[in-house]
Amino acid sequence: MISFIDKIKVSALPLRPESLSTLQVNLTKLCNQACRHCHVDSGPKRRETLSPESVARVLALLAHESFTTLDLTGGAPELHPQFKEIVATAHALGKKTIVRHNLTVSYDPHPVTNEKMLWVQEFLAAHRVEVVSSLPYYREFLTDRQRGQGVFKKSILGLQALNELGYGKPDTGLVLNLVYNPVGHYLPPEQAALEKEYKTELAAKFGIQFNQLFTITNMPIKRFRDDLERAEKYEEYMETLHAAFNPQAAQSVMCRSMMSVAWDGSVYDCDFNQMLELPARAAGQRVTLENFDVKTFLERSIVWGDHCYGCTAGSGSSCGGATT
Repeated sequence: MISFIDKIKVSALPLRPESLSTLQVNLTKLCNQACRHCHVDSGPKRRETLSPESVARVLALLAHESFTTLDLTGGAPELHPQFKEIVATAHALGKKTIVRHNLTVSYDPHPVTNEKMLWVQEFLAAHRVEVVSSLPYYREFLTDRQRGQGVFKKSILGLQALNELGYGKPDTGLVLNLVYNPVGHYLPPEQAALEKEYKTELAAKFGIQFNQLFTITNMPIKRFRDDLERAEKYEEYMETLHAAFNPQAAQSVMCRSMMSVAWDGSVYDCDFNQMLELPARAAGQRVTLENFDVKTFLERSIVWGDHCYGCTAGSGSSCGGATT
């Protein structure tokens, strides 16, 4: 297998930044779950959290006209102490706000404060937040296998509660999208077909509606890579990704139109580079919230690695699902 950098050179792909529309922020590694496929390696014992000073810089940056979307991730972003302030400010600025909501955080106590989180869903609805939630499968066994015992039942309760608030329903404007990650070392199936299957099964069994299903390739990093190596499947999985390289998907990679902010205020080309500690560099220096400049950032060279095969295999993969 040749390196990803050599692959794009051979393919003569001009993969430079195109725009800067999405500001993605990892608010915390704290989470009420500890999923097997988690590339963030988050969980109830993690304490890394974006500081108040960095929150202020993020909100000041968000006001820039380049940014149309704020994408909040974690861990569970709702567990950040300034989550409500961040969402309310983005809403007041008229920015589209996406929250990567794991559906169970509303039913589990806060891992640190023990606070009940029952406010989450109504708060999201009140601020017209677009909800993106992982549901590895519409059957209990496979979801619990990936995300933990009892997660499926809580997830169904969460989806039903969101539906009651109008999420996923026609003409409400409250968008509810689900995410499918394969439970194993293979590529996701075709997105449109699987979405139809999910909608049919969830509606028939639980009365659940949602807008779109995003199929996302499991990235060979952190917890998932550890899983692959224990099973002696890492090399095989990388060969699968390499063999499925799609030049069209490569041209649609999300790092060409976004920036990713880590809990410590450092800046990356994407969330995956963030987890591998491959920082963005512009004008000869490492980029942080303190020295960030839109014009300079758009002139940078994107940092690539072999994990980028995950975003360019088959139909492509991004935080918004398939790209081709």
